[in-house]
Amino acid sequence: MSVGAAGLLTSLPVLAFAIFGALAPAAARTIGAHRTTFMALIAVVVGLSLRAVVDHEALFLAFSMLALAGMAMANVLLPSLVRLHFPDRIGQVTALYTTALSVGLTAAIVLTVPVADALGGWRWGLGVWAIVALIAAAPWLGLLRHDIRTDGAVSERDVRFLDVARTRLGWAMVLFFGLQSLQAYAVFGWFATMWRDAGFSAAQAGGLVGVVAAMSIPLSLWAPPMVARPGDQRWVLYLVIGCYPVAYLGLIASPHRLALLWAMILGAALATFPIILVLIGLRTRTPGGTAALSGFTQSLGYLMAAVGPFGVGTLHEATGGWTVPLLVLTGLSLPLLGVAWYVGRPAALEDQLRAPAPT
Repeated sequence: MSVGAAGLLTSLPVLAFAIFGALAPAAARTIGAHRTTFMALIAVVVGLSLRAVVDHEALFLAFSMLALAGMAMANVLLPSLVRLHFPDRIGQVTALYTTALSVGLTAAIVLTVPVADALGGWRWGLGVWAIVALIAAAPWLGLLRHDIRTDGAVSERDVRFLDVARTRLGWAMVLFFGLQSLQAYAVFGWFATMWRDAGFSAAQAGGLVGVVAAMSIPLSLWAPPMVARPGDQRWVLYLVIGCYPVAYLGLIASPHRLALLWAMILGAALATFPIILVLIGLRTRTPGGTAALSGFTQSLGYLMAAVGPFGVGTLHEATGGWTVPLLVLTGLSLPLLGVAWYVGRPAALEDQLRAPAPT
């Protein structure tokens, strides 16, 4: 691929989540949340399959975008489906599916290149994930019957995407999601390079990134149920967010000798992702409200996240080192504590919509 096409490819996830994530609640209102999720998964299957066989970079980009569009829409609707089917077990079910996301992320990091090497090329390394998507789509066939025009993501108060923009809670959730996603994009985009510069081999640097991803697996099981417990559970948010500055400052002080420790602590910090997903379900009363809040939060939040890898790369190039980028990431982690204080309080989106708009 050309340099421009490769750069566009790395930007497609953000564009897909911003555009198609915002469209997901409307699609769910029109044809039903389960049908939309099933069709989104089929888009993933088709996109991943076809991009592995084409020979033109424009087609590769187009089919990649199709797959990412499906991922974005399904990701936005999952919190509303949890609210619909498991209203009394939001924390536990969110823990299960965010753990599955963490397992998938770690597997993709660890297995894609070995699969490509074993089966004969990059096409197999990318295309094999279409099989995983097809397996994931199969159970949704049995859930399509749930979608009646008045069911699915529609509630007695049909909350829409732009309604969320009238609430402080909506913007606070965008800020929380955007700041934590910015950190994750920066980590997975640049930290392998940082560890290479610190003296590790390519395999060792990739292994440290794998440790970061793997740490989120057990924490994805622990954090959502803890946040969903009755009472004030903001201490969980503070504990997890506090791992960001510890890891970043530790990497400045000892990037090589204690790299494994800092990778583990940084992996713990990235548990902010399952936390924000469970908060989307907890801060709404209806599946429609959950879908609208999820679409608003994720579509705008991922636009913020795009600044992460671009900004870190620019700072690294300008300064010739990693101290300044790590200090900036440390500073950007601190506002998360203030936002956590607000979004961690018991509140409901629907209640703010009934209140007069703030002036």
